[in-house]
Amino acid sequence: MNPRPLTRRQIFKNVAVGAAGAAVAAAIGRAQPASAEPPYRIKHGRIRQSVVPWCFNPMPVPELARHAAAMGLGSVELCDPKFWPELKALGLTCAIAGSHGFAKGFAQTDQHAECVATLRKRIDECAAAGVKKVITFSGFRKGLADDVAMANMVAGLKQIVGYAEEKKVTLCLEMLNSRVATNMKGHPDYFCDDMERSVEVCRKVGSERLKVLFDFYHVQIMHGDLLVRLKRHFPYVGHIHTAGVPGRNEIDDTQEINYPPLMRALLELGYDGFVGQEFIPTRDKIASLAQGVRICDV
Repeated sequence: MNPRPLTRRQIFKNVAVGAAGAAVAAAIGRAQPASAEPPYRIKHGRIRQSVVPWCFNPMPVPELARHAAAMGLGSVELCDPKFWPELKALGLTCAIAGSHGFAKGFAQTDQHAECVATLRKRIDECAAAGVKKVITFSGFRKGLADDVAMANMVAGLKQIVGYAEEKKVTLCLEMLNSRVATNMKGHPDYFCDDMERSVEVCRKVGSERLKVLFDFYHVQIMHGDLLVRLKRHFPYVGHIHTAGVPGRNEIDDTQEINYPPLMRALLELGYDGFVGQEFIPTRDKIASLAQGVRICDV
């Protein structure tokens, strides 16, 4: 039998029901884990891995966190504290918290008060949430001589490191390269653009709660000799970041740093912190992250 033709009212009703069903299905899909079968899932886990969200913009932090959890990472770092409860629900932590940003820092005395206030607030948030580390920066030189900027750094950090000790949160001073002028790939005029200088700041402050953030990308651009410097300065290393050189892109064989030996060196040295993937993907973001995670999963 031929079915009866649909009326105009029935046609519009069916279209509406179909659209509503599609919307519900899409909402359910968004609520599910990012992937039941990620491109790679950590197998060895000897290196605890993290990921830095800004490199994956405009991907929202919650979406990146679901992918990170599916791959077996332990952290999404440098994200707003408002995301920390969601990370915890996924079995993740924030390996290192953000703070005042690299444009301001302790090299300039007129920026001390703002940096100290920001760090104090973030230290409180970290202590309450069980986040163990918070990043800090030197800021820019702005014509200061080395000895003056160094004295400013030490005096400024001493204003806050005691509070970090009290709250059992470690400040990590990041060395950044000053050679590359491309936005977010280098920072011309940054004072702590030298690993030895950054470590010297820690020595002069003299606290176990002040370490350096050893970013392989920035150290390679300014110095090279990554294994030598990593071993020499290891007692002062508080956190690790990755990226490819040149370009700050994938950490695969298209660039000059060979990451597996660096990961093995960290294990030999007894490093038990996180390694944060901070490269800017040039291809599919999640496929590139999975590749980087696999390379570091030694």
